[in-house]
Amino acid sequence: MDAHTGDTRAGGAHPDPDAESRAAAAPAQGPTVSAVNGSAGGAEGSPARAPRQVRRLSFDGESGVVPLARDFTRQALYAWGWLPAATADQRAAAEDVLLVVSELVTNACLHAEGPDELTISCDNKVLRIEVTDRGAGQPAPRTPHRAGRPGGHGMFIVQRLCLDWGVVRTPGLAGKTVWAEVGAPA
Repeated sequence: MDAHTGDTRAGGAHPDPDAESRAAAAPAQGPTVSAVNGSAGGAEGSPARAPRQVRRLSFDGESGVVPLARDFTRQALYAWGWLPAATADQRAAAEDVLLVVSELVTNACLHAEGPDELTISCDNKVLRIEVTDRGAGQPAPRTPHRAGRPGGHGMFIVQRLCLDWGVVRTPGLAGKTVWAEVGAPA
C-alpha cells in the first residue's frame, strides 16, 4: 500500500489522478449522471492521445443499483463505440465490462453498505471502472478459489477479466474506491 495515496494495487497501473477535475454538472432528477470528455493532445512533437471520456453515476437514494449500473454502462459503451459489436472479440470485451461492473457494484452492496458512485472512463486503449463506497473492508479474490462453491467468485472474476485492478483509499476519509481496467477491443 502506498502510504501517501492510500493506493493498494493488484498490479502496476495507477489510479486516474485527473478524474475529479473532470466532473461535470448533473441533471436535477433521477440518478445523478455526468459525462465529460477529457482533453486530447500530447507534448509538442508527440502524437496526440485520444481524449479520455468520463461518465459518473451517483447512487444516492437509488434502489436496484446493479441493473442501474449495467444500463448506465451499456449506454456509455454504445456512446463510445464498444457496442454494437462488429466482431465476437468486441462483443466479448463489452460483456466483460458489464460483468465487471455488476461484480464491483454487487460487492459494494454485500460488503460495504452499498455503492456511492460509479465512474467509467475510456480512451482508445483502456476502459476504467471505479466503484466508490463507504466500507472499510478490503476486497480480495477468495483463496483458494473453488469453482464449485456458491458465492465468493466476484473478485476472482474481476481478476481474470481485467488487465489490472486495485483499491484506493483517501487518508482520513471512510470508504474506498475499487477500480478495474479492461482492454479495448481490437
